[in-house]
Amino acid sequence: MRKADIITRIAEKTGVPKVDVLVSMEAFFKEVKDALAEGENIYVRGFGSFIRKTRAAKIGRNIKKNIAIEIPEHDIPSFKPSKIFLEEVKAASVKQKAEKK
Repeated sequence: MRKADIITRIAEKTGVPKVDVLVSMEAFFKEVKDALAEGENIYVRGFGSFIRKTRAAKIGRNIKKNIAIEIPEHDIPSFKPSKIFLEEVKAASVKQKAEKK
């Protein structure tokens, strides 16, 4: 599913024009990016957490030149789903598998 598909679904379910849904989604994404860039985590109850994880420094390898490269410690964005979210996905997965049989 693409962003355009999500916007269409939300617009159909809520009756809000697609343009307004797009503006809201873009604003949400921007706030998530800005908060994570500032080192702030975002917690959405019942959905999950957008968090910033730190990856340790390590030695990588450039295969073309056959040399070792030091990759410094750096932060990456991550999403951790809530327990409720995980349970719903698992239940849907079990239901789909049962329907296929």
